[in-house]
Amino acid sequence: MDSGAPAEGAAGSADLAVLDTRIAGCRACPRLVVWREEVATVRRVAFADQTYWGRPVPGFGPPDASLLLLGLAPAAHGGNRTGRMFTGDRSGDVLYAALHDVGLASQGTSVSADDGLELYGVRVTSPVHCAPPANKPTPQERDTCRPWLVRELGLLRPTVRAVVVLGAFGWQAALPALAEAGWTVPRPRPVFAHGARVTLVRQPERDDARAGPAFVELFGCFHVSQRNTFTGRLTPAMLRQVLVTAAGAAGLTTRSA
Repeated sequence: MDSGAPAEGAAGSADLAVLDTRIAGCRACPRLVVWREEVATVRRVAFADQTYWGRPVPGFGPPDASLLLLGLAPAAHGGNRTGRMFTGDRSGDVLYAALHDVGLASQGTSVSADDGLELYGVRVTSPVHCAPPANKPTPQERDTCRPWLVRELGLLRPTVRAVVVLGAFGWQAALPALAEAGWTVPRPRPVFAHGARVTLVRQPERDDARAGPAFVELFGCFHVSQRNTFTGRLTPAMLRQVLVTAAGAAGLTTRSA
């Protein structure tokens, strides 16, 4: 049986919707398949009357986004329940409230896939598309999922001008994916830090019809996890500042942080 994992060049369509559909059908990581489906069957008491998505969660946002936000993986009772990135959990509450505050989202809440939320020039995705046990994907699961991210970056290449990575895990996953998708990553590789900013130049051999901007700006931001937001390691003001700076690099207009 086809696992659904992307072989090189498997996602041949330039349509992100096609890629999203293929991602949602992936069964390449046995541990994650078992976990996400078990969670969707057992459910949390508060959501016992809801039908869980229980599949890989594709990216969310317009196909011509100039700013990409890269997280870690869907939450078991968040994205794994609702079928949309950062939707239905407290991390999403923080992220979308900040996006709305700076004018990049139509509303400050994200509770379900049909709640009317729109993002303006922003797309949200993750290096691992299935909810992992204890919110910790393995390095092998991260690497198995990487071709999906590479393909998504490739499809966004004509328009994307800035990438915000939420957390060290996403940073480690993003650098090789960005290199495979057509940007030159400095050596030694940049170290993750909140507020880090690195300019990645497009590889010369990628000067084709879909080349896009000559460089992309990469930003680091602490993850919007409860551990960070509850302890004050990441405050709403800190998050808004990163988003405003990255949006400016992407050519998007925002409200003040």
